[in-house]
Amino acid sequence: MPDLLLIGGATDAMLARMAEKFTIHKLSEIEDFAAWSADNGDRIEAVATNGHDGVKPEILFALPNVKVISCYGVGYDAIDTDACVARGIKVSHTPNVLNAEVANTTLLLLLACYRDFRMNEEQARSGRWERDGALPLSRSPDNRTIGILGLGRIGQEIADRLSIFNPTILYHTRTKKDVPYKYYDDLTRMAADCDVLICITPGGQSTNKIVNKDVLEALGPQGTLINVARGSVVDEAALIKALQTGKLGYAGLDVFEKEPHIPDALKAMDNVVLLPHVGSATVETRAAMGSLTVDNLLQWLETGTVKTPVPECAHL
Repeated sequence: MPDLLLIGGATDAMLARMAEKFTIHKLSEIEDFAAWSADNGDRIEAVATNGHDGVKPEILFALPNVKVISCYGVGYDAIDTDACVARGIKVSHTPNVLNAEVANTTLLLLLACYRDFRMNEEQARSGRWERDGALPLSRSPDNRTIGILGLGRIGQEIADRLSIFNPTILYHTRTKKDVPYKYYDDLTRMAADCDVLICITPGGQSTNKIVNKDVLEALGPQGTLINVARGSVVDEAALIKALQTGKLGYAGLDVFEKEPHIPDALKAMDNVVLLPHVGSATVETRAAMGSLTVDNLLQWLETGTVKTPVPECAHL
């Protein structure tokens, strides 16, 4: 059987299916990868990984005969696709199966910010409601102008689900799309026209800190930033400063610059809702992601192709 390197975890169901067709080597059980790869690196033909861990350059370099990388997750910015294309390595990911759940999480964060969920729940749990009475009124999410940074499959799903709030939807992407929303070619200008800015663009160098000081301040003292994309998309230091100084009103964050680390300054603010990168973390969605991750590997074994290649590798 061909040899597979597993980077990160996998469910029992995934491991059982992979073990039927591959000899699995778990990176987590390899104490000295340099020494191990010197003896075994040339045997590895397949890699299973995830969007967070990806494949570090030194690992990819140590696997001269790898032919396929299957990524558990829609984001794959932690994999050097340019290097993979140059070597003819097929890279797959798990699009579509997590669209709905990430959109659900986006709405959760939006509602939590607008209805001051964090503070109101604490008021109820702590007993302060009985002692001090209710908190000041929160805000309605209805009839807001909402800008979406990145209008791919998940961004469109978010837009569809937002319709119940009767929003005006704006969007910013690299190219204009055939959609019934207003397009902005300038992100800062769009932020200035928004009540809410939702980040759902891919990570990577082209979007690194694209939501910068100017964008955050354009969003304004009553504005809300929702990030369900990658932590790298937002300048975290600028975000903290904007929130602390009142130049930005609220933030709902599922992702962070140096996960799993979350700056104490963000934890301390009542106008910030925090989640530990759980956008797609339901039993049903993660099962579908795991199944597709393995499907890509098995299809490669049978046909030399993958079911859901990343765009950069679609021609391979």
